[in-house]
Amino acid sequence: MNFLAHIYLSGEDDHIKIGNFIADSIRGKKYENFPTAIKNGILLHRQIDTYTDKHPIVRQSTKRLHKNYGHYSGVIVDILYDHFLAKNWARYSDIPLEDYINDFYDLLEDNFNILPDRIQHMMPYMIADNWLKSYATVEGIGKILHQMNRRTKNKSKMNFAVIELEQFYTEFETEFTNFFEELIAFSKNTLEELQSK
Repeated sequence: MNFLAHIYLSGEDDHIKIGNFIADSIRGKKYENFPTAIKNGILLHRQIDTYTDKHPIVRQSTKRLHKNYGHYSGVIVDILYDHFLAKNWARYSDIPLEDYINDFYDLLEDNFNILPDRIQHMMPYMIADNWLKSYATVEGIGKILHQMNRRTKNKSKMNFAVIELEQFYTEFETEFTNFFEELIAFSKNTLEELQSK
């Protein structure tokens, strides 16, 4: 899953959200240097990634992309799934998407000092271009995939994956919807286990 899903799956605790959001920037056991709630967010993120990568529905989605994008297929599916979460947001939250995103950006700004350097550097661009809101449209996903392709020095060709998104839109959306229900339950249980330790 990508940024929006990870934030959403963190529940109500702001520090869990921060931990889940910064997790990819925290290597090995460095998570132990953070306060408990942020640490739990990092560990939750890792468990979500493991669960997602092994799930048969997600593998069905990635298989559709594998011929053209190889090992980048998983990254693309993460982004596509965030699109369907943003598009269908009202199904999952009573808080309007724009309000939810703005609250999260405020949270990052209020906790800027505890964010890893990589996130501190990325954050102004993320907020200025409103990455999280841009997931809601196919055009926005196209821009994100274009940026990701540039980051791989054009090796991934991810910018072309909008073609598959449009071609197999219904299939991807159905797979996301079926998988996300299971992922919500998994994340809730995992978080409860982490918090009970």
